[in-house]
Amino acid sequence: MMKSKLFVALIAIFSFGALFSQEISKEDSKELLELVSTQKDFEDASSLLLSSDNAKELIADKDIVGLVNELSDKYKVDASGWTQNTSGKADVKTPLDPQESTDELPKSLWTIFFWSFAAGFAALLTPCVFPMIPMTVSFFTKQSKTKAQGIRNAIIYGISIIVIYILLGTVITAIFGAEVLNEMSTNPTFNIVFFILLVVFAISFMGAFEIRMPSSWVNKADSKADKGGLIGIFFMALALALVSFSCTGPIVGSLLVIASEEGGIAPLVGMFGFSFALALPFALFAAFPGWMNSLPKSGGWLNTVKVVLGFLELALAFKFLSNADLSLQAHLLEREVFLSIWIGIFLVLSLYLLGFLTLPHDSKLERLSVGRTLLGTTTIIFVIYMIPGLWGAPLKLISAFPPPLQYSEAPTGFGGGGTAAASHGPEGTHLGPQNIWVFHDYDKALAYSKEVGKPLFVDFTGHNCVNCRKMEQSVWGEPGVIEVLRDQVVVVSLHVDERTDLPKEEQIEVTYNNGRKKTLKTVGDKWMHKQITEFKATAQPYYVMQDSDGNVISSGPATYKDHKSAPVFIKWLENSMKKY
Repeated sequence: MMKSKLFVALIAIFSFGALFSQEISKEDSKELLELVSTQKDFEDASSLLLSSDNAKELIADKDIVGLVNELSDKYKVDASGWTQNTSGKADVKTPLDPQESTDELPKSLWTIFFWSFAAGFAALLTPCVFPMIPMTVSFFTKQSKTKAQGIRNAIIYGISIIVIYILLGTVITAIFGAEVLNEMSTNPTFNIVFFILLVVFAISFMGAFEIRMPSSWVNKADSKADKGGLIGIFFMALALALVSFSCTGPIVGSLLVIASEEGGIAPLVGMFGFSFALALPFALFAAFPGWMNSLPKSGGWLNTVKVVLGFLELALAFKFLSNADLSLQAHLLEREVFLSIWIGIFLVLSLYLLGFLTLPHDSKLERLSVGRTLLGTTTIIFVIYMIPGLWGAPLKLISAFPPPLQYSEAPTGFGGGGTAAASHGPEGTHLGPQNIWVFHDYDKALAYSKEVGKPLFVDFTGHNCVNCRKMEQSVWGEPGVIEVLRDQVVVVSLHVDERTDLPKEEQIEVTYNNGRKKTLKTVGDKWMHKQITEFKATAQPYYVMQDSDGNVISSGPATYKDHKSAPVFIKWLENSMKKY
């Protein structure tokens, strides 16, 4: 544990120093690698070292490369890219989530932070927290001898709130570990547990019951807060966190669920964003007490905020249930069923916002406010937008949430909706994205490619790969792309998270370049092994064009990071077809 803390501290020092210098000495590099204690530590250390200006010098050092190779063997991470190239930079591929590239990680963490920050502001507008703002700020200003002291105490109070929630995120990360967190997105058990948790949180927000901390905890924190000084201020913040748990608990729980799927330090980042937004008003209103006159008065609108958040959590819960269904390929929550559930949830939400129904703890609604009317109208518009999806509309605005088009009761569309598809495809194919007939067996696809004289489009994908769905919805169906994929190539989609067991004779032990051994048990294991050994990559989506003998004819792979716009993907397709 201490080693991990030292590693985090060293990372912070290096990151701060990077503001002034982009070089890392060999001694510091070795010390950094010696502090590595988890796979995530190794990935972070590799990224940090390879982003330095003197990366060429580091990858030329035999001692550093030796440490890297030892760690790559220990944590089963492919570090074959730690070799010098013409640019003097290194290109190491360190697998994080099977469906996320390392280049997307910072963007994902920023997304987690901003969503958490927004959730923190939403928590402020709940009946457990909002009334505490004027009460707490008034306490600091009255108990402090000077205005400066009041401001200082309020700032310390805000920092204490941040520390409490960051500690919560740290505990979650420490208990589960980065590797376990990274596996959650495709694990059916985890996704079903998350579904149940979010449904419980949603029902709580709607007023059926309240999730409270034990009263003994609250009383003990409250008694400590009376002592004064820094310790007293900290326990005041802890008392706020415990008392407001019935409102903030479901939001924090949902954030931790989402952040846990991202893995690594995402829970910590999520808690920082949430607590920063929660603590900010206390410090600002303490500095400028006159602003409190502009705050709206507490009332029934605070409970409305809770109920709306409950509906949103209920909708999000079914995304996790969908993940589990896709992983198991159970076809219990197909696209039409998922959209029907969402349409129902948001329709009821719109009726609630427009005053047609009430829930427990709601105040009597005499008239609608402008804001509530606009939000209710927007929700109805969203419901109307989703309805064509039942007949095959792609729904690009929410493509990352519902199951893909082909995972439905009517994958070819019905009632005039969807893209037309042939009644059946070649033997051994299944209906895939954009109603394209695709193989799921590489050898059969290669044989058919030779038979018809067309190149082979190899698609490494995953059932729960969000970026794969975005590419299939936003790029595959575009003019210039759909024609090539449907008519000019043979498509084989290899799901690296397919859980079907391999035949006993194919369940073999393989050895990777770094010496790591693994027994291939599932179809997904087989395709992941193929991607790693042949293409030195682990991220999906990953597209390669091959000839009928299995030779690569494309100028490098196509990935989500570099080819997520249709024009760029079209150019890649055209260059590959010319080479064929």
